[in-house]
Amino acid sequence: MSVSYKTRAGARHTVGGMTPRMDAIGIVTADLAASLTFYRRLGLDIPAGAESAPHVEVALPGGQRLLWDTEDVIRSFDPGWTAPAGGDRLSLAFLCDSPAEVDAVYDDLTGAGYRGHLKPWDTVWGQRYATVLDPDGCSVSLFAANG
Repeated sequence: MSVSYKTRAGARHTVGGMTPRMDAIGIVTADLAASLTFYRRLGLDIPAGAESAPHVEVALPGGQRLLWDTEDVIRSFDPGWTAPAGGDRLSLAFLCDSPAEVDAVYDDLTGAGYRGHLKPWDTVWGQRYATVLDPDGCSVSLFAANG
């Protein structure tokens, strides 16, 4: 597997003397409550009652944030926005502690009615890997080192 996508350690790229840094990943959702329920099931600490807000964000380990906005919120500042059609636009990956946990989380999510995309399998690159789809069809990978 190629690792050409990796940035060399310590590399700093600037734009006009500034150094932008990744801070958040956003999900635009058709059904906020369903999306939050799915991600809570994956262990994210989303506050109770967040379903009533049009915008939700949670801190992730390492300082990044995951954000949710309803389609109506996006249209409020981008009236021409339309929901994407066709393939995945976003993919998230959740590291599991073991290959058995990949299987257990996949079984838990699909048993709760979420759509499995790729059943757990052992990859050629040394991981146990599976993919489920969140309520908006975003790909969510589950993986752990095999061995």
